[in-house]
Amino acid sequence: MAVNVSELKRGDILEIDGDPWQVGEVQAQTPSARGAAMLIKTKIKNLRTGQSQAKTWRGGDLEKGAEVDYRNAQFLYKQGDDFVFMDLASYEQFTLDADRVGDAAGFMLENLEVRTTLFQERVIALVLPIAVDLLVTDTAPAIKGATAQAQLKPAITETGAQVMVPSYIETGEKIRVDTRDGRFLERSK
Repeated sequence: MAVNVSELKRGDILEIDGDPWQVGEVQAQTPSARGAAMLIKTKIKNLRTGQSQAKTWRGGDLEKGAEVDYRNAQFLYKQGDDFVFMDLASYEQFTLDADRVGDAAGFMLENLEVRTTLFQERVIALVLPIAVDLLVTDTAPAIKGATAQAQLKPAITETGAQVMVPSYIETGEKIRVDTRDGRFLERSK
């Protein structure tokens, strides 16, 4: 299916040279010269290799949209450097290596439900919930009288992720973390 590049938006997936590329930033630029075509400047990321690049098209150009499928899956367990998931529709298990999981590895708790993006029947991307609750397994002791505006300190979570937390957070507490940027949100309730 052809996609008009003038209508591209963040998150769209295009097929370029047989690979799936996800659109990041999109910027339309109208040159000042008369009769010049509008330019669509984008930052795109190859979902197979992880490579990113800037790409510019003329307004009105057509590009092939990638035929992707989305399925819900559940993270089951980690085996060595591999992550084992189960497709929630077919109940089939599949494995992704640490490179494919990427930064999401720091948020992978057993039974976590994720959304997978498939291209040519292969999982090319994981979409995590916006926030996850993680147990703090190691951090410096709490500072008496610390407030929410106090300095941040590093904390290690049960998944091995390092999160900067307020100084009143102690080892053994559960915290809510934003999976998009790894930022501390709040204490878990």
